[in-house]
Amino acid sequence: MDNRKLTVTSPLLPPLEEIIPYLEQIWESRWITNGGQFHQQLETALAQYLGVEYLSLFTNGTLPLITALQALHITGEVITTPYSFVATSHAIWWNGLKPIFVDIDPVTGCMDPDKIEAAITPQTSAIMPVHVYGTPCNTERIQEIAVRYGLKVIYDAAHAFGVQKAGKSILLEGDMSTLSFHATKTYNTLEGGAIICHSAEMKQKIDYLKNFGFEDEVTVMEPGINSKMDEVRAAYGLLNLKYVDSAISRRKEIARQYVKGLKGVEGIALYQPIVDSFESDDLKHNYSYFPIFVDAGRYGMTRDDLYAKMKAQGIMGRRYFYPLITAFTPYRDFPSAAKENIPVAERISDSVICLPMHHELSDVDVYRVINCIIL
Repeated sequence: MDNRKLTVTSPLLPPLEEIIPYLEQIWESRWITNGGQFHQQLETALAQYLGVEYLSLFTNGTLPLITALQALHITGEVITTPYSFVATSHAIWWNGLKPIFVDIDPVTGCMDPDKIEAAITPQTSAIMPVHVYGTPCNTERIQEIAVRYGLKVIYDAAHAFGVQKAGKSILLEGDMSTLSFHATKTYNTLEGGAIICHSAEMKQKIDYLKNFGFEDEVTVMEPGINSKMDEVRAAYGLLNLKYVDSAISRRKEIARQYVKGLKGVEGIALYQPIVDSFESDDLKHNYSYFPIFVDAGRYGMTRDDLYAKMKAQGIMGRRYFYPLITAFTPYRDFPSAAKENIPVAERISDSVICLPMHHELSDVDVYRVINCIIL
């Protein structure tokens, strides 16, 4: 048996002979940040790859969320989901706004549109849904509600790099979408992120906001912060973009292997959107994650027991997302965080394990994960 420790935290490294020329150019130019050549090239290349027109790079994936709220002058309350990484609600808090939590769809894990209207108050100004595990939200329903009540929509698309629905990038939905290029993502720049907007005027405003608000040396247009991507990460991103299609293709094959190996296992439920994606002409998935859901009564072991078993065998699964955002100290006393308000999110959070998913996993690695679960 192969006893190598499985991990999903190491990014795919481009060949050293490809990295060195980029570093040499940065060294020779002496331009290491503030919108250098690689920054400009990566913005253009990503916009083209993703099928969007206006994309602004950031130094990580949290600052785009914070800046999007700033750029749209969001006030008061923002309806969001408890089933996400905590950066989603932290961005709301950092803007002096109040997150209002609504429950999630039991199949996709994304925000349940049927729960939104009851959460709207006179203080509500925006909705911030999350495309969970790369699966698109019900963007049509969310947009209908937003238009009816005059609300902005900002999608946290941290998991949704390259995802398309009906041949169109999911990043074109809503007023803005944000991406994360953290090292654990399908595509990464080590750390990084982006905002996708829909006009040149808004992109200019965002670019001011991420650079202290400067228009030129003596003019500040907005009360901005420093969230620019440097040249080293931009160069790394250009290199990684060459490999992202093969990475997604390999992730898809790993997902197929997981489905084949785990389908029908008593007490283990698969994430249906991924199962359905293999035969779908409508959805182009990116296979960012592969969640399973453990029914302790039928499986004979709790989720946490299985998680511990995997860990003991060097298999680093992740209970993602657990705990819910609403369980954390800053948010747990909010009325909308009450467990009776979010029963689906509570149930899914208590049963989920995301299996190792990375394009460098071998077939032996994948079969070892499967065997750990079924034996």
